[in-house]
Amino acid sequence: MTNVHFAAGTPETVLPELAPEVAAALEHAWACPPSECRERMRTIATKWPRCLDAWAALAELSDDPLERYAFARVGYHRGLDALRAAGWRGSGLVRWSHPSNRGFLRSLAALGEAARAIGETDEAVRCETFLQQLDPDRRR
Repeated sequence: MTNVHFAAGTPETVLPELAPEVAAALEHAWACPPSECRERMRTIATKWPRCLDAWAALAELSDDPLERYAFARVGYHRGLDALRAAGWRGSGLVRWSHPSNRGFLRSLAALGEAARAIGETDEAVRCETFLQQLDPDRRR
C-alpha cells in the first residue's frame, strides 16, 4: 500500500450503487442475529464476490484478528479494483458521504484495525493516513 498525496481540487470518485438484489440481501443479513448474519454475509460474498460491503461486514463481525485481517484485505483490494474501474487513478477523494463508497472505506478501516491487532503497526498507520487522505472531512 502506498502513501498517496492529493492536491487541492482533486476529483472525487463515487463507486456505483449496489444492484437491488445485493442491497436487499445485505439488508436482510443485517436484520439477523450476529451468528446468522455472519453466515449470510459469507453467502453474499460467495455469490457476489465484488460486494465490498460483505467483505467489510465479515471483517467487522469476526472475533479472530487474523480472519478480520484477511476479510478486510480482500475488501480493500476488491475496492481498489472497483475504484480504478470507476475512474480513480490513485488520486482523488473517496468520500463516506456517498453510501456506495462505504464498503471500501469500511474495509480499509477494518484492515487498519486488524493490522494493529496482529502487530502490523506500519500498515495500520498507512491505512489510517490513507483514510484521512481519501476523506479529510470524515469524523472517526
